[in-house]
Amino acid sequence: MIRGFHAADFLTLANAASGMVGVLLAMAYVADEDLRHFLLSAAMAPAAFFFDALDGRVARWRQTHSALGRELDSLADIVSFGVAPAALAYAAGMRGGWDAIVLAYFVCCGVSRLARYNVTAEALSEGADKVPYFEGTPIPTSVLLTAVLGVAGWQGRVGDDLWGGVWQLGPWALHPLVLMFVLSGSLMISKTLRIPKP
Repeated sequence: MIRGFHAADFLTLANAASGMVGVLLAMAYVADEDLRHFLLSAAMAPAAFFFDALDGRVARWRQTHSALGRELDSLADIVSFGVAPAALAYAAGMRGGWDAIVLAYFVCCGVSRLARYNVTAEALSEGADKVPYFEGTPIPTSVLLTAVLGVAGWQGRVGDDLWGGVWQLGPWALHPLVLMFVLSGSLMISKTLRIPKP
């Protein structure tokens, strides 16, 4: 199978690998609270973003678009820009019951966004080489969430010191900072928001 991959597909796998390393580093931080692990986890998001941008450019340059490449890209993106930011948020201290629901919602929005894109990409392109616009924000915009969390980590504002504190709502805790994941997820699944694709 690997022999059938194009150059762009290997860059897509580098995207996925960056996301997975981010998840593992977030887990390492939960285990040992070594801030270096947290900051390195946050740094994996821009690395994944770099590979995600590069794979598309290489595919267009070499004219090697394929259905396999599109599916690989979506699967890599859900790891790097869906699961990894949620794992970093958990590592940052968003571990209440309401936090867990929000983070699951965010990942489900990302999965839904990518599935919709794959289904509608051909129709939206109208025979052109690429889609002229995104419906909803692209999932890589979640790199902004990891940037916020990276700054919080850099300033030591994680765990009990997380910005916004914690609210006890009924049986579970909610960290208000997690609401940025609600906003990001909701923007991803918006049908009316159209963003021109560069």
